[in-house]
Amino acid sequence: MAKSRPTIIDVAKKAGVSKSTVSLVLQNSSTVREETRKQVRTAMRDLGYVYNRSAANMRKSNAALIGLVINNLRNPFFTEFATSLQMALSEKGYAVVIANTDERADLQDQVVLSMIEHGVSAFILCPAYGDTKDTFDAIERAGLPALQVLRRVDERVETFPFIAPDYRTGSVAATEHMIRAGAKNIAFIGGRAGLSVTDERMSGYLAVLQREGQQPTIITGDSTREFGRKTARDIQQNHPELDAAVCFNDLVALGLNSGMREAGKAVGKDFLIVGFDDIEDAAQAYPAISSVSCGIDAIGKRSAETIVHWIEQGNAPVVKHRTPVELILRDSS
Repeated sequence: MAKSRPTIIDVAKKAGVSKSTVSLVLQNSSTVREETRKQVRTAMRDLGYVYNRSAANMRKSNAALIGLVINNLRNPFFTEFATSLQMALSEKGYAVVIANTDERADLQDQVVLSMIEHGVSAFILCPAYGDTKDTFDAIERAGLPALQVLRRVDERVETFPFIAPDYRTGSVAATEHMIRAGAKNIAFIGGRAGLSVTDERMSGYLAVLQREGQQPTIITGDSTREFGRKTARDIQQNHPELDAAVCFNDLVALGLNSGMREAGKAVGKDFLIVGFDDIEDAAQAYPAISSVSCGIDAIGKRSAETIVHWIEQGNAPVVKHRTPVELILRDSS
């Protein structure tokens, strides 16, 4: 197998400087000290790094284009995020090219390579799960800024920083509210088992129940209305003791709400429900669904500010950043 060409990141690591410093040296910036400039030039020579100036000029000519790769635009949560982010970037003079990967890692590889070929200046990814190494390796070879948002799949967070809501705190707040409301048997419903975002949203629930001496009931599965509605029937048949549920997301909560009402349960009295994400549909349902708000508009603005600063100033952001969440109480709990 042919050895891949050294990248600007390889040069930065060998020289012991940041990627942005290497970029400044390549641009002959006067802001870099001569000693540092020599370190970078030596690292480039030792690695055999060749600066592709024509490719760099092409990227500059397309500097106003950001690649936004979303795992599932069928989910209103991600649609609302994409809209907020696109509007925030537009205000800063950047255009967005959006791709939906439908939770397919192979499709994600394809769209990312296509965006690189078309000269995007940076990526914001809410990545699909699965084998995503090729996706992130391609971005790293291209030397482009890339931000993981809402979920993390690549652990190289120094190269691919991460912004997401404080999921654990949200599930703590939801579970504590259920207990204060008198719930004795609380389930956690939805989310695919073994995924980091499921584990995070479940972790606060488990911590509170352990503290209170209550036994958890965990029913994982698809994060859809269909799964929520199906689970309502399962609860009636196999878990009649349950009187409340913290749901992985609002789609599961909306489906559970419908299923419980079909079974003759008074949601908000006989059975309490709290969702997660606070999509618009949660407030419009009957009864209205309590939910953990992730402040999606704020995350969109924060992500836009972060990537634009990275592009324009060359400064990589904080490796990990968690944004605050808020429990919004409505009739369902």
